[in-house]
Amino acid sequence: MLARVQSAAALGIEGRVLQVEVDVSPGLPCFTIVGMPDATVREARERVRAALRNACFPVPTGAVTVNLAPVDFRKVGAALDLPLAVAFLSIGGLRIASSPQRVYVGELGLSGEVRPVRGVLCLTLAARDAGAEEILLPRENAAEAAAVDGIRVIAVSSLAAAVGHLTGEAVIEPTLPPAGSSRPPSAVDLRDIRGQAVARRALEIAAAGGHHVLFVGPPGAGKTMLARRLPTLLPRLSRAEAIEVTKVHSVAGALPPGEGLLEHPPFRAPHHGISAAGLVGGGSRLRPGEISLAHRGVLFLDELPEFRRDVLEAIRQPIEEKRVSVVRVGGACSYPSDFLLAAAMNPCPCGYVGDPRRACSCDERERRRYARKVSGPLLDRIDLHVVVPPVPWRDLDRPESPESSAAVRARVERARERARRRSGVAGFRNADIAPALLERGAAVDPGARRMLPLLLQRLDLSVRALHRTIRVARTIADLAEKEEISAPHLAEAVGFRPRAGLSDRIDRVLGAP
Repeated sequence: MLARVQSAAALGIEGRVLQVEVDVSPGLPCFTIVGMPDATVREARERVRAALRNACFPVPTGAVTVNLAPVDFRKVGAALDLPLAVAFLSIGGLRIASSPQRVYVGELGLSGEVRPVRGVLCLTLAARDAGAEEILLPRENAAEAAAVDGIRVIAVSSLAAAVGHLTGEAVIEPTLPPAGSSRPPSAVDLRDIRGQAVARRALEIAAAGGHHVLFVGPPGAGKTMLARRLPTLLPRLSRAEAIEVTKVHSVAGALPPGEGLLEHPPFRAPHHGISAAGLVGGGSRLRPGEISLAHRGVLFLDELPEFRRDVLEAIRQPIEEKRVSVVRVGGACSYPSDFLLAAAMNPCPCGYVGDPRRACSCDERERRRYARKVSGPLLDRIDLHVVVPPVPWRDLDRPESPESSAAVRARVERARERARRRSGVAGFRNADIAPALLERGAAVDPGARRMLPLLLQRLDLSVRALHRTIRVARTIADLAEKEEISAPHLAEAVGFRPRAGLSDRIDRVLGAP
């Protein structure tokens, strides 16, 4: 006897619909799964048998062969448990009341409960695009799947509930799409930052144009506080961006149970002991890394020189391409990685060079060696280099409240809207201007244009650094609601570029001897 049901599996952050074919024939009892299953899928034979038996359903006997088609990629995870159980029940005589095109996804516990799985959003999108009218999946994943239009989402908590719905004895109503939520109150706000006018300005420019930023200063100056308030300045995600971000988090298992679409930019702050696979993605089961989990949000690397050199160098290409391709023996996939990098570091190993409250215990050689732990090509890709000095008491004791995140975010949204209208591309930021389009998109006035050759000659900027400086100037002009980049805009942008070695600039700004 033969039964066919549809399921879906994830490949990267994209889903593919599968045909689960089950054949039961007379012979010695055996259970074989073919179609490139991994160990988790092969273990389904034990889970499905126990679930059927404990839920008081018949367990097939004889020679069982399961084929997972197509067979051109490896199937990973326990999401195929529920379709296997439905196929066995069909062979055992289960009469389905109505038969719209259905897709089944879910892990089975030994008692028959249906447990949540990863990647449900991308599986639901694949099912809808393949023409399915209904998808049966775990209750904990229903809010995530219900965000997809054009398909009925049936949330089941047990195998018995799924059978009741299929036979018409206890029909389950489709899960409604979750209502859109307003921006949740944040525990942090830019008004918490006292003083640091230059650093606050850099945060506003970074948020408006999508420019990477590096904070350098002694311990306690506020580098981490500044970086953690950067997400509060970013606009809310569009629906397309929210779906893309949620797909990455769902596949990685980082989406909390019962959560719908992630509508606000994510913030990721991995420890400096992370491996290259943990940061970029990969591993034995090809999962997205931190740079993909920070997609459309902020990736914060605190204590930047403490990260291994190979880990930092691994993010150089994703910064440029905004995508990372992971290739392993078991397969290959691509993950989005369009993140805003915020990094922080001390100016020297002890951290107190230039601090008026405490003397630095490092010599010149140690400071330079410490600064060289971060490669020049990586620093060249960071648009905004900000020295964060200690905050004096007069700034801490001021009675007036600094500007809030909401006020700054309003200017950021207006600046991004100007960039979007100029480019005609949704979600466009000035950091995305291609070098070939820089001349047309930047609109540099004659006074600023005369400054450009001087920047190359006197400040020793690379061509890439010059292009990045022009993009920052374009963002500054948008924040000022100007159509053209003028000389003051370009001068402010140049002020955020390191004009000499990093340690030299730190000494100069902090006032080290």
